[in-house]
Amino acid sequence: MAGGQSLKQGEKILFGIAIAFIGFAVLAYLALEAYRLRASGAVFEVTTHFDLSADGQRGSELFRTHRCTACHRAMRNGTNMGLSLDGLGSRRTQEWIYNFLRDPEAVYGAKTFDHGYPPKEAASVSLLPSEELRLISIFLSELKSDQGSPSAPAPPKGESAFVDNMLKNFAPESWKEKYSDVREKEVPQEKGNAPSE
Repeated sequence: MAGGQSLKQGEKILFGIAIAFIGFAVLAYLALEAYRLRASGAVFEVTTHFDLSADGQRGSELFRTHRCTACHRAMRNGTNMGLSLDGLGSRRTQEWIYNFLRDPEAVYGAKTFDHGYPPKEAASVSLLPSEELRLISIFLSELKSDQGSPSAPAPPKGESAFVDNMLKNFAPESWKEKYSDVREKEVPQEKGNAPSE
């Protein structure tokens, strides 16, 4: 360094490690992108699905028209600035979603980050006409997830060595009589609980 203090040996090592880490991250990203572009199918398993009704289709159009995709991801489109809404219909009823869109803080029972009343960024949602909120809530309620997906309320069906070992090592014997294994049956959607973040 001209006119300044030179780096100490430990600082040189730390900078070297940081540069190597950044270089590795860039190379790994480029390799993943090259693989993704050359892959013939989806790189990751798709575990959400949708089968939109006529009202759901109209709600989907309103969802995009009102720029909800600026913050949310739905049908694998949009951004990840807010919650991904794919699979929301497996966790929430259409009525719950409608009530949340209409008056989010009353449904939450607490202050929300973006949704609510002005001057919140997504305050315009609660000001939409009731019919538009109904259609958007139908659309969101038709976004389902497969059992075992990250957005599903239940773990995957079948055996899991990890879950089985955790139960074997840490669960009391009395639990075997008290609880059943939810992996073997469909888990009904719960009403009224807060959405998983």
